[in-house]
Amino acid sequence: MPSLKTHDALALAALVKKGEVTPLELTDAAIRRIEKLNPQLNAVIHPMFEEGRRVAQSDLPDGPFRGVPFLLKDLITTYAGAPCSKGCKALKNNIATTENELMRRFRATGVVTLGRTNTPEFGLAGTTEPEAFGPSRNPWNPAHTPGGSSGGSAVAIASGMVPFASGGDGGGSIRVPSSCCGLFGLKPSRGRVPTAPLGELWQGAVVEHVLTRSVRDSAAMLDAIHGCTPGAPYFAKPPVRPYLEEVKTDPGKLKIAFTTQSPIGSAVHPECVAAVEKTVKILEDLGHHVEEAQPGYDGHEMAKAFVVMYLTEAANEVDDLKNLLGRKATRADVEPLTWTSHLLGRAHSTVELHHALQVWNKISRIMGNFHEHYDLFLTPTLAGPPMKLGELKLSTSESILMSIVNTFGLGRLLKISGIVEQLADKNMAPVPFTQLANLTGQPAMSVPMHWTADGLPCGVQFATAIGEEGLLFRVAGQLEQAAAWFDKLSPIFAD
Repeated sequence: MPSLKTHDALALAALVKKGEVTPLELTDAAIRRIEKLNPQLNAVIHPMFEEGRRVAQSDLPDGPFRGVPFLLKDLITTYAGAPCSKGCKALKNNIATTENELMRRFRATGVVTLGRTNTPEFGLAGTTEPEAFGPSRNPWNPAHTPGGSSGGSAVAIASGMVPFASGGDGGGSIRVPSSCCGLFGLKPSRGRVPTAPLGELWQGAVVEHVLTRSVRDSAAMLDAIHGCTPGAPYFAKPPVRPYLEEVKTDPGKLKIAFTTQSPIGSAVHPECVAAVEKTVKILEDLGHHVEEAQPGYDGHEMAKAFVVMYLTEAANEVDDLKNLLGRKATRADVEPLTWTSHLLGRAHSTVELHHALQVWNKISRIMGNFHEHYDLFLTPTLAGPPMKLGELKLSTSESILMSIVNTFGLGRLLKISGIVEQLADKNMAPVPFTQLANLTGQPAMSVPMHWTADGLPCGVQFATAIGEEGLLFRVAGQLEQAAAWFDKLSPIFAD
């Protein structure tokens, strides 16, 4: 049986095509691996093993990943007849009745879906510790977070359960867990991947794709799923050539800006600084021109504009529960922090949301001009190595305050107190670099370029002009050859 230690998804598909292994054999091997590791790591919260075996023995589409095991993040993309709980305890027994366009495109690639992966409630956190399903654990050190919100997917890949899995990114939710788990994670441009039958997600901030170990798996999947649908709210210009070809295409000599300074002035861990410095040296050795430079946007203004959107979307998520529950949601249906976010979101006016979106537009123009001078913008992905599980847990005083607010519905009073500005800086301090690309719609990727002295991954992030995923894949292909991260395995994977 081929091993994921040496085979990515495309390599497995090639073996299936040659007849050296069957889809069912790959499926059974992945199921055994999940059953062995999941009790410890909690990556897969809704197994779909019998469905997977049924699909593996069916007439699979002759796509690029025919017969390859796959996992689906338990949030946006729906699989008819399978659970879709969105990390929410009130939706634990919710079963999807329809499939969205992205699931249809995933199916057309020939993947065999074996389950749904853990995510924080409604994808609202940068760590995967939902009350409904418990925490996912990082395969590099199970005491640490795998990041969020695509944390379960990252754990499954980094532990060798499957070669790739789906994710969504509204503020870093593909790139953050990729950084935490030593994976490659690309957030495509706004409009690149379909959202049908929904319209825009999080005012256009969210886009879905996959997390992978190899760059070429990410490229091949984007080749298969990209393209807008009739009535789509956004349009991304078509690629010049297949993304898979871009991975082996020489990017030429590029002008690259970098910074290790947080846009909100918060601390950046020395290991994350070292990750960027190491990458700068490799880029220079590859012949690129790299210099320290920053775009001229106001980081605090960006943080507040993001948080205003985040809170209003949290309010919408809670309000929309009535469509699935058949009744209005109560605070018992969701986690306390979700309910507080819902109250704060409802306390914001449409004028305030409109102002936040104007800030997005202003920053988009700034970044557009910035990329007239620089091909790429390099930063740490995160401000620190993966945190320990529970590190973001509220203090006793914060919990008491939140309980009072939730009990008496004091969202508007809490907003007047200036808590939103405090939340913006506090919540973004560990993750100050990723939201920029969500606001602007730019593509961005986290690349696994560094590990700490105690063996925890630290990714670096590259962003480029909107619509230029091809450039990211060209540079990622170069770096993959130079850094050889595919062979670097977590202790649990290597065992």
